[in-house]
Amino acid sequence: MSAQESNRSFKLEHLFGLKNRVALVTGGGSGIGLMATQALAVNGAKVYITGRTEEKLDRVADLYSKDIPGQIVPITADITSKESIQKLVDEISAKESKLHILINAAGISSPHLNTDQDNPKALQEELFKNQSTIQEWEDVMRTNVTHLFFTTTAFLPLLSKGSEDEYGWSSTVVNISSISGLLKTAQRHFAYNASKAAAIHLTKMLAYEIVSSQIKIRVNSIAPGVFPTEMTAHGSDKKQKSTIPKERFEGKIPAGRPGKDEDMATAVLFTVSNQYLNGQTIAVDGGYLLATGTI
Repeated sequence: MSAQESNRSFKLEHLFGLKNRVALVTGGGSGIGLMATQALAVNGAKVYITGRTEEKLDRVADLYSKDIPGQIVPITADITSKESIQKLVDEISAKESKLHILINAAGISSPHLNTDQDNPKALQEELFKNQSTIQEWEDVMRTNVTHLFFTTTAFLPLLSKGSEDEYGWSSTVVNISSISGLLKTAQRHFAYNASKAAAIHLTKMLAYEIVSSQIKIRVNSIAPGVFPTEMTAHGSDKKQKSTIPKERFEGKIPAGRPGKDEDMATAVLFTVSNQYLNGQTIAVDGGYLLATGTI
Protein backbone atom coordinates (compact mmCIF):
# COMPACT_ATOMS: atom_id res chain seq x y z
CA MET A 1 0.00 0.00 0.00
CA SER A 2 1.36 3.40 -0.98
CA ALA A 3 1.55 6.29 1.47
CA GLN A 4 -1.29 8.02 -0.41
CA GLU A 5 -3.50 4.93 -0.17
CA SER A 6 -2.70 4.67 3.51
CA ASN A 7 -3.74 8.28 4.03
CA ARG A 8 -7.05 7.69 2.25
CA SER A 9 -7.87 4.90 4.69
CA PHE A 10 -7.79 7.47 7.49
CA LYS A 11 -10.46 9.71 5.97
CA LEU A 12 -13.64 10.14 8.00
CA GLU A 13 -15.87 8.71 5.27
CA HIS A 14 -13.74 5.57 5.22
CA LEU A 15 -13.56 5.21 9.00
CA PHE A 16 -17.15 6.12 9.86
CA GLY A 17 -19.11 6.30 6.60
CA LEU A 18 -22.17 4.04 6.52
CA LYS A 19 -23.24 4.28 2.90
CA ASN A 20 -25.27 1.23 1.82
CA ARG A 21 -25.50 -0.08 5.40
CA VAL A 22 -28.88 -1.25 6.70
CA ALA A 23 -29.70 -0.66 10.35
CA LEU A 24 -32.50 -1.25 12.83
CA VAL A 25 -32.95 0.88 15.97
CA THR A 26 -35.47 -0.17 18.59
CA GLY A 27 -36.87 2.76 20.52
CA GLY A 28 -35.84 5.00 17.63
CA GLY A 29 -38.67 7.48 18.12
CA SER A 30 -37.06 9.58 20.84
CA GLY A 31 -34.17 9.92 23.27
CA ILE A 32 -30.97 7.99 22.71
CA GLY A 33 -32.65 5.84 20.07
CA LEU A 34 -33.35 8.95 18.00
CA MET A 35 -29.78 10.21 18.53
CA ALA A 36 -28.47 6.88 17.23
CA THR A 37 -30.91 6.96 14.30
CA GLN A 38 -29.74 10.41 13.21
CA ALA A 39 -26.07 9.47 13.58
CA LEU A 40 -26.52 6.47 11.30
CA ALA A 41 -28.85 8.00 8.71
CA VAL A 42 -26.94 11.26 8.32
CA ASN A 43 -23.85 9.20 7.55
CA GLY A 44 -25.52 7.17 4.83
CA ALA A 45 -27.32 4.23 6.45
CA LYS A 46 -30.86 3.13 5.74
CA VAL A 47 -32.33 3.01 9.24
CA TYR A 48 -35.48 1.19 10.24
CA ILE A 49 -36.85 2.53 13.50
CA THR A 50 -39.35 0.71 15.64
CA GLY A 51 -41.53 1.40 18.65
CA ARG A 52 -45.12 1.03 19.77
CA THR A 53 -46.34 4.53 18.82
CA GLU A 54 -46.83 4.92 15.07
CA GLU A 55 -47.36 8.69 15.25
CA LYS A 56 -44.03 9.20 17.02
CA LEU A 57 -42.12 7.10 14.49
CA ASP A 58 -43.77 8.81 11.51
CA ARG A 59 -42.89 12.22 12.95
CA VAL A 60 -39.23 11.24 13.25
CA ALA A 61 -39.14 10.00 9.66
CA ASP A 62 -40.81 13.17 8.44
CA LEU A 63 -38.58 15.56 10.40
CA TYR A 64 -35.17 13.93 10.11
CA SER A 65 -35.17 12.16 6.71
CA LYS A 66 -34.91 15.31 4.59
CA ASP A 67 -31.73 16.14 2.68
CA ILE A 68 -29.54 13.42 4.19
CA PRO A 69 -27.52 10.64 2.50
CA GLY A 70 -29.44 7.88 4.28
CA GLN A 71 -33.07 7.04 5.04
CA ILE A 72 -35.31 6.61 8.08
CA VAL A 73 -38.09 4.04 7.72
CA PRO A 74 -40.67 3.61 10.52
CA ILE A 75 -42.12 0.20 11.48
CA THR A 76 -44.45 -0.18 14.44
CA ALA A 77 -43.58 -3.11 16.72
CA ASP A 78 -43.69 -4.17 20.37
CA ILE A 79 -40.27 -5.56 21.23
CA THR A 80 -41.55 -7.00 24.52
CA SER A 81 -43.52 -9.58 22.52
CA LYS A 82 -41.74 -12.51 20.89
CA GLU A 83 -44.50 -12.75 18.27
CA SER A 84 -44.11 -9.05 17.45
CA ILE A 85 -40.34 -9.45 17.13
CA GLN A 86 -40.83 -12.30 14.67
CA LYS A 87 -43.25 -10.18 12.67
CA LEU A 88 -40.62 -7.43 12.61
CA VAL A 89 -38.00 -9.88 11.32
CA ASP A 90 -40.40 -11.05 8.62
CA GLU A 91 -41.22 -7.49 7.56
CA ILE A 92 -37.60 -6.39 7.30
CA SER A 93 -36.60 -9.67 5.62
CA ALA A 94 -39.20 -8.99 2.93
CA LYS A 95 -37.47 -5.68 2.18
CA GLU A 96 -33.81 -6.39 2.88
CA SER A 97 -31.52 -9.36 2.26
CA LYS A 98 -29.20 -8.38 5.12
CA LEU A 99 -28.84 -6.24 8.23
CA HIS A 100 -25.55 -4.58 9.17
CA ILE A 101 -26.41 -2.78 12.41
CA LEU A 102 -28.84 -3.48 15.25
CA ILE A 103 -29.14 -0.96 18.05
CA ASN A 104 -31.29 -2.04 20.98
CA ALA A 105 -32.22 1.31 22.51
CA ALA A 106 -35.75 0.75 23.82
CA GLY A 107 -35.96 0.99 27.60
CA ILE A 108 -38.09 2.07 30.56
CA SER A 109 -37.40 3.21 34.11
CA SER A 110 -38.81 2.01 37.43
CA PRO A 111 -40.41 3.75 40.45
CA HIS A 112 -38.15 5.64 42.84
CA LEU A 113 -37.77 4.36 46.39
CA ASN A 114 -36.42 6.23 49.41
CA THR A 115 -33.38 4.38 50.72
CA ASP A 116 -32.54 7.05 53.31
CA GLN A 117 -33.91 5.06 56.26
CA ASP A 118 -32.09 4.49 59.54
CA ASN A 119 -33.73 1.31 60.85
CA PRO A 120 -34.84 -2.07 59.47
CA LYS A 121 -38.55 -1.46 59.99
CA ALA A 122 -38.52 1.84 58.12
CA LEU A 123 -36.44 0.36 55.31
CA GLN A 124 -38.84 -2.57 55.06
CA GLU A 125 -41.80 -0.22 54.88
CA GLU A 126 -40.18 1.70 52.04
CA LEU A 127 -38.74 -1.18 50.01
CA PHE A 128 -41.30 -3.93 50.58
CA LYS A 129 -44.57 -2.56 51.93
CA ASN A 130 -44.86 0.17 49.34
CA GLN A 131 -46.94 0.51 46.21
CA SER A 132 -44.39 -1.03 43.84
CA THR A 133 -45.18 -4.51 42.56
CA ILE A 134 -43.50 -7.60 41.20
CA GLN A 135 -45.21 -6.81 37.88
CA GLU A 136 -43.26 -3.53 37.70
CA TRP A 137 -40.00 -5.45 38.07
CA GLU A 138 -41.08 -7.88 35.38
CA ASP A 139 -42.03 -5.04 33.01
CA VAL A 140 -38.63 -3.37 33.47
CA MET A 141 -36.74 -6.61 32.93
CA ARG A 142 -38.86 -7.51 29.90
CA THR A 143 -38.10 -4.19 28.19
CA ASN A 144 -34.52 -3.55 29.33
CA VAL A 145 -33.11 -7.08 29.25
CA THR A 146 -35.36 -9.69 27.63
CA HIS A 147 -35.89 -7.57 24.52
CA LEU A 148 -32.12 -7.38 23.97
CA PHE A 149 -31.85 -11.16 23.95
CA PHE A 150 -34.82 -11.97 21.74
CA THR A 151 -34.33 -9.12 19.26
CA THR A 152 -30.64 -9.89 18.84
CA THR A 153 -31.10 -13.63 18.43
CA ALA A 154 -34.05 -13.17 16.07
CA PHE A 155 -31.93 -11.12 13.67
CA LEU A 156 -28.80 -13.31 13.73
CA PRO A 157 -29.30 -14.70 10.18
CA LEU A 158 -29.79 -11.25 8.65
CA LEU A 159 -26.87 -9.83 10.63
CA SER A 160 -24.66 -12.71 9.54
CA LYS A 161 -25.48 -11.96 5.91
CA GLY A 162 -24.52 -8.35 6.51
CA SER A 163 -21.02 -9.48 7.45
CA GLU A 164 -20.58 -11.03 4.01
CA ASP A 165 -20.81 -7.70 2.20
CA GLU A 166 -17.28 -6.42 2.55
CA TYR A 167 -13.94 -7.85 3.62
CA GLY A 168 -13.05 -6.57 7.08
CA TRP A 169 -16.60 -5.57 8.02
CA SER A 170 -18.56 -7.47 10.64
CA SER A 171 -22.19 -6.71 11.44
CA THR A 172 -22.75 -5.30 14.89
CA VAL A 173 -25.22 -5.20 17.76
CA VAL A 174 -25.13 -2.24 20.14
CA ASN A 175 -27.08 -2.51 23.37
CA ILE A 176 -27.88 0.77 25.09
CA SER A 177 -27.39 0.04 28.78
CA SER A 178 -26.56 2.67 31.42
CA ILE A 179 -23.90 3.64 33.92
CA SER A 180 -26.63 2.74 36.45
CA GLY A 181 -25.75 -0.87 35.64
CA LEU A 182 -22.13 -0.25 36.64
CA LEU A 183 -22.84 1.30 40.04
CA LYS A 184 -23.03 -0.34 43.46
CA THR A 185 -25.66 2.22 44.53
CA ALA A 186 -29.36 1.77 43.73
CA GLN A 187 -29.91 5.46 42.90
CA ARG A 188 -33.40 4.98 44.39
CA HIS A 189 -34.52 2.70 41.53
CA PHE A 190 -33.50 -0.87 42.21
CA ALA A 191 -35.31 -2.52 39.31
CA TYR A 192 -33.87 -0.16 36.70
CA ASN A 193 -30.28 -0.48 37.93
CA ALA A 194 -30.58 -4.26 38.22
CA SER A 195 -31.93 -4.44 34.67
CA LYS A 196 -29.08 -2.36 33.27
CA ALA A 197 -26.49 -4.48 35.09
CA ALA A 198 -28.17 -7.52 33.54
CA ALA A 199 -28.07 -5.86 30.10
CA ILE A 200 -24.32 -5.28 30.43
CA HIS A 201 -23.68 -8.90 31.42
CA LEU A 202 -26.02 -10.16 28.70
CA THR A 203 -23.94 -8.18 26.19
CA LYS A 204 -20.83 -10.09 27.27
CA MET A 205 -22.61 -13.44 27.12
CA LEU A 206 -24.05 -12.82 23.66
CA ALA A 207 -20.69 -11.61 22.35
CA TYR A 208 -18.95 -14.72 23.73
CA GLU A 209 -21.50 -17.25 22.54
CA ILE A 210 -21.72 -15.75 19.06
CA VAL A 211 -17.94 -15.78 18.71
CA SER A 212 -17.83 -19.33 20.09
CA SER A 213 -20.27 -20.33 17.37
CA GLN A 214 -17.86 -18.82 14.82
CA ILE A 215 -20.46 -16.32 13.65
CA LYS A 216 -19.04 -12.99 12.51
CA ILE A 217 -21.16 -10.52 14.50
CA ARG A 218 -19.86 -8.13 17.15
CA VAL A 219 -21.90 -7.29 20.28
CA ASN A 220 -21.10 -4.25 22.44
CA SER A 221 -22.84 -1.94 24.86
CA ILE A 222 -22.92 1.82 25.36
CA ALA A 223 -23.57 2.87 28.97
CA PRO A 224 -24.77 6.49 28.95
CA GLY A 225 -24.77 8.85 31.88
CA VAL A 226 -27.50 11.49 31.97
CA PHE A 227 -28.71 12.45 28.49
CA PRO A 228 -31.87 14.41 27.64
CA THR A 229 -34.53 11.77 27.02
CA GLU A 230 -38.21 11.39 27.80
CA MET A 231 -37.15 9.31 30.81
CA THR A 232 -34.77 11.88 32.33
CA ALA A 233 -36.58 15.05 31.25
CA HIS A 234 -40.10 13.63 31.73
CA GLY A 235 -41.23 14.49 28.23
CA SER A 236 -40.24 15.72 24.79
CA ASP A 237 -41.14 18.50 22.38
CA LYS A 238 -42.75 18.43 18.93
CA LYS A 239 -39.43 17.39 17.40
CA GLN A 240 -39.23 14.37 19.75
CA LYS A 241 -36.33 16.03 21.60
CA SER A 242 -35.92 16.51 25.35
CA THR A 243 -34.04 19.14 27.38
CA ILE A 244 -32.23 19.09 30.72
CA PRO A 245 -30.97 22.39 32.19
CA LYS A 246 -27.17 22.57 32.24
CA GLU A 247 -27.31 24.18 35.69
CA ARG A 248 -28.41 20.89 37.26
CA PHE A 249 -24.98 19.41 36.62
CA GLU A 250 -22.58 22.30 37.17
CA GLY A 251 -20.08 21.27 39.83
CA LYS A 252 -21.50 17.73 40.05
CA ILE A 253 -19.62 15.96 37.26
CA PRO A 254 -16.39 16.89 35.45
CA ALA A 255 -18.21 17.78 32.23
CA GLY A 256 -20.46 20.19 34.13
CA ARG A 257 -23.44 19.39 31.92
CA PRO A 258 -25.70 16.58 30.74
CA GLY A 259 -24.77 14.70 27.58
CA LYS A 260 -25.53 16.19 24.18
CA ASP A 261 -26.86 14.48 21.06
CA GLU A 262 -23.45 14.81 19.45
CA ASP A 263 -21.76 13.04 22.38
CA MET A 264 -24.00 10.02 21.84
CA ALA A 265 -23.66 10.20 18.05
CA THR A 266 -19.86 9.94 18.18
CA ALA A 267 -20.10 7.03 20.63
CA VAL A 268 -22.53 5.22 18.33
CA LEU A 269 -20.42 5.78 15.22
CA PHE A 270 -17.29 4.57 17.00
CA THR A 271 -18.95 1.46 18.42
CA VAL A 272 -20.57 0.56 15.11
CA SER A 273 -17.49 1.19 12.98
CA ASN A 274 -14.60 -0.13 15.07
CA GLN A 275 -14.11 -3.68 13.85
CA TYR A 276 -11.73 -4.50 16.73
CA LEU A 277 -14.32 -3.83 19.42
CA ASN A 278 -16.29 -6.79 20.74
CA GLY A 279 -17.90 -7.70 24.07
CA GLN A 280 -17.20 -4.27 25.57
CA THR A 281 -19.20 -1.66 27.47
CA ILE A 282 -18.32 1.97 26.82
CA ALA A 283 -19.35 4.47 29.51
CA VAL A 284 -20.27 7.87 28.06
CA ASP A 285 -21.02 9.81 31.23
CA GLY A 286 -19.17 13.13 31.36
CA GLY A 287 -16.85 11.69 33.99
CA TYR A 288 -19.57 10.75 36.48
CA LEU A 289 -18.07 7.36 37.37
CA LEU A 290 -14.64 8.92 37.68
CA ALA A 291 -15.83 11.70 39.99
CA THR A 292 -18.13 9.70 42.24
CA GLY A 293 -16.01 6.59 42.64
CA THR A 294 -19.17 4.55 43.09
CA ILE A 295 -18.25 1.54 40.97
